[in-house]
Amino acid sequence: MKQAAYSLFETPLGWCGIAWSEIPNADAPYAVALLQLPEATAELTESRIARSCGGAQRTELPLQMLSISSRVLRHLQGDLQDFRDIPVDLDSAGPFVRRVCELTREIPVGQTVTYADIATKLGRPSLARAVGRALGRNPIPLIIPCHRVMAAHGKPGGFSAFGGRATKAKLLAIEGATVNLCLELRSGS
Repeated sequence: MKQAAYSLFETPLGWCGIAWSEIPNADAPYAVALLQLPEATAELTESRIARSCGGAQRTELPLQMLSISSRVLRHLQGDLQDFRDIPVDLDSAGPFVRRVCELTREIPVGQTVTYADIATKLGRPSLARAVGRALGRNPIPLIIPCHRVMAAHGKPGGFSAFGGRATKAKLLAIEGATVNLCLELRSGS
């Protein structure tokens, strides 16, 4: 991973970590490469993001990344944000994971879809479990809102962040989503 650096910031759910990569010759100088949702302690959050960043150093947030962390903080405080404009770095993800993340990114705040909905949108309705596994490898939860993807019949499904389904439920509650509310993805995505 081509990390420039990472930093931690405090939120109502605990300490989050954010890592970014540089984008040479682009409108935005950085893209979010990882967003670490809170672990049990700030030290565990830092340990996990540092390990995931392959040796990058902790540093202060550049202005663009400070703006993104501020938006994440506001979102977790209930001032809901649309993160679709934030550049993300999915270069290390395979094509299937990348496409699943792209479709997941289109789910509006407060809405949910199922793993099967995404698989169907991919033209592969039998791959609902593969969609779930792909989202388990989502490096940028919240910005790529995998918490908005549910299992069949209104069941919550899994969530790989610390706290698992409880954290997923907290994120959905902040957004005012109900577990059984499903929305068909836009056909233009």
